[in-house]
Amino acid sequence: MLDAIVANPFAGQQEIADALGLARSTVAAHIVSLMQKGQILGRGYVLPEARRVVCVGGATLDRKYCAPVPVMPHTSNPVTGFRAFGGVARNVAENLACLTADVGLVSIVGDDEDGRALLEHLRAVGVDASGVVTARGRRTAEYVAVLGPDNDLVLGLADMDVFDLIGIADIERAWPQIASASWVFVDCNLSAEVIAYILARKHAARFRLAANAVSSPKALRLPADHAGIDLLFLNHDEATAVLGAAHEPRAAAAAVRGRGAGAVVMTHGSAGAFVATGDGVVDCAGVRAVPVDVTGAGDALIAGTLSRLLAGEGLVEAVRIGTVLAALTTESRATVHPELSPRLLEAAMERVPATA
Repeated sequence: MLDAIVANPFAGQQEIADALGLARSTVAAHIVSLMQKGQILGRGYVLPEARRVVCVGGATLDRKYCAPVPVMPHTSNPVTGFRAFGGVARNVAENLACLTADVGLVSIVGDDEDGRALLEHLRAVGVDASGVVTARGRRTAEYVAVLGPDNDLVLGLADMDVFDLIGIADIERAWPQIASASWVFVDCNLSAEVIAYILARKHAARFRLAANAVSSPKALRLPADHAGIDLLFLNHDEATAVLGAAHEPRAAAAAVRGRGAGAVVMTHGSAGAFVATGDGVVDCAGVRAVPVDVTGAGDALIAGTLSRLLAGEGLVEAVRIGTVLAALTTESRATVHPELSPRLLEAAMERVPATA
């Protein structure tokens, strides 16, 4: 039936039924099944793009405050403030759009000025925001980062309660969009229930699934069995939370992968990332940078990796390119590099070190 639709996407159900010698009701049932599996999209039997990513998770307003001298508790500190749009899934989506990927976002914003500005920005950068819902009477999620004079995070504050409103019904409503993707990326701003639901439904769909732990507490929203997650991104602290015990970094990456994920990318700051697969653990060294703000670097690494996987690159090489994008991102005050493009990333590739 799919072959018949590919040959003539505008054929009616009765025409398909006559061509295949089936009852129209049988054709209708199979078409519903094909939509649920992401093989076709909506009316007119539109075929999905071959290189589409759908990101599911957080979208926030970020406020960043940079202190020129070490921050002192219990008193006022001089800072310089910046505003940007953030959220792990949103950041990954914008980075991918800047790299010319076909990308959509499934998330939630508040019914406020920040939410409206966030949606407008998404559309401006080329992200399909049709999967973003507006919660009436709620505020858009907000993240506040205080950075010290070394540009490292001193304090992070997260007002993320609105994400608790993302439920199974929202995922079900967006499922044709999700199921039609080549890759789906989820972050652990989603509830454990929603993450489990996506994993349970994944077996009948065509996409590969990438996930990010977000933070040590939120990493515990991942199921104990990571089977069904094709690519898991997390850092060393989050790996410790998942494992319930401390391991040295290389061993931690291998141990997390042993929980069932197809592959694990465990970042360790500016030093790079360990890539754990069934063939062992590879150390992808970090890329030299002159950082001014580390916010968004991990999300950039994820986006850079996914963009190269979409292009057919192997995982280790894709992660190496992701580390380049992460380094570029730290050299900008913005959460997503304001000049990001395939050309900019290509020009920065000379930074890529040899794989150990």
